[in-house]
Amino acid sequence: MTQNKTTLPSIINNLELDHSSLMDSIICKVEVDLVGWLADLSGGKGWEVASDNAFEQYVTFFLRKENNYAEITLFNGGFAQVELNEQIIFYGDLLAVKNKSAQMNYYALQSGEKIIMQ
Repeated sequence: MTQNKTTLPSIINNLELDHSSLMDSIICKVEVDLVGWLADLSGGKGWEVASDNAFEQYVTFFLRKENNYAEITLFNGGFAQVELNEQIIFYGDLLAVKNKSAQMNYYALQSGEKIIMQ
């Protein structure tokens, strides 16, 4: 009887080859280009971040452009809500929809070094 061995494709990354590095804690972060995203959602460029407020479960950013204003709330779980002139224009998971302005990145907890996976 012959046995077929299947090998998984290797993942190219910058983690140490030491197995103990696989036990290190990794932080996963969704990073968003707020101005670019709002330009895509609103159909117009020129937005500026006016202020932000950080809370335990979310961060809210206030943006403005001429007589328009927007509020973007990013929740810790990857959800977001975008209001433009008091109307909700986006509510949902940042990564579930095609969003070229949001991406998931991974960082080593102890060093803060970005982990690159290809």
